Amino acid sequence: MQCRVCDSTNLELAIDLGSQPWCNHFLKPEEVGQEPYYPLRVLYCHDCATVQLDYTVKKEVMFGDHTYLSGVTKSLSQHFKNVAEEIDETFFKETVAKSVLDIGSNDGTQLKHFQALGYDVLGVESSIKTAKIANDAGVPTLNEFFNLEIVKKLNRQFHVINAAGVFFHLEELHSVTEGIKAALREDGVFVVQFLYMKRIVENLAFDQIYHEHLLYYNLKTIEVLLNRHGLSMFDAYLSPIHGGSIIGFVTHQGTKEPSDRLTAMREAEVTEKSNEFTTYLEFAKRIEQMKKENLAYLSQAKAAGKSIWGFGAPVKGNTLLNYFGIGTQYLDYLVEKNELRRGLYSPGMHIPLVIEGELDKLPDIYYVLAWNFKREILANNQALIDQGVEFYFPVNPPDA
Repeated sequence: MQCRVCDSTNLELAIDLGSQPWCNHFLKPEEVGQEPYYPLRVLYCHDCATVQLDYTVKKEVMFGDHTYLSGVTKSLSQHFKNVAEEIDETFFKETVAKSVLDIGSNDGTQLKHFQALGYDVLGVESSIKTAKIANDAGVPTLNEFFNLEIVKKLNRQFHVINAAGVFFHLEELHSVTEGIKAALREDGVFVVQFLYMKRIVENLAFDQIYHEHLLYYNLKTIEVLLNRHGLSMFDAYLSPIHGGSIIGFVTHQGTKEPSDRLTAMREAEVTEKSNEFTTYLEFAKRIEQMKKENLAYLSQAKAAGKSIWGFGAPVKGNTLLNYFGIGTQYLDYLVEKNELRRGLYSPGMHIPLVIEGELDKLPDIYYVLAWNFKREILANNQALIDQGVEFYFPVNPPDA
């Protein structure tokens, strides 16, 4: 295959997580056992250092009718509020008739915070149900896959373009990036929010590798892509959201100098060898050790007669469950807040989902799959902890 970013064919296998089902396809009872499986392999490009999947599940399959909702988690909404206020205060506080385009806008949570600041907002969201939720909530949303053709149809430019948690999803990567350049005003700012591969490796958060995430960026590698399309990053910082995400600020190439903190982060990637092939080979070895430790913990707990439920049913959790082979022999249920997942089963491992708040008993242990919201989970469940329920985090970054 060709590198998704630079078109090189000099790619090599770095991490192999086997054959897995599409992890956001939570199953209806009649679908259990019928789900297709796809390779989940990460390749390293020896020319631009981008790590990426070698197999693409079609975007129409993954994003046409998914069940993820941004607004379910309070800490994510607060993060979006902080980002909107920061952008406005830093760049557009005195601007009149300011506008924002959100790519992959989901249920409109990010755009609601821009609306509160007086922006004319527009979302582009591929999921039919999710786009309807946004429109019903008063957030104008196009039910489309964003690309250059959509931009040509819109025939307008925006002060702010936001892409939160979607830039690594893109099957039409170059058309989308070209569309962003075309839709961005000369004085505009593109805000790209993405999982930071450097932190994924540091946190051993391999579960953030799944079919929806076609690419895994460090600063060096996303800048190869941006520069190819006449864009450049001029500032960035690391946010604790999702275990470690870059909030990057981008504009047209040649218009702004890089900030000191961006320069320092670039230098840290070099010093810590974040973009070297050997780093990913070592990461793969650490994943295997993590698997052994987690299965030993769960086996010992079951042998002691303890009941274990999964806490949350995030998409990434299915990568971990399937690769570790954790099914109903260990976990009785996955406990969820998202009403769209009521009565469904996890893909591959077929663990039943139940809705939090509708339970008449408690487990001895919650195996926390939604580990990226650790602080919120522990704060919300202190009463259960006081009752003796253990919360075990298979992935446990220091700042989640």
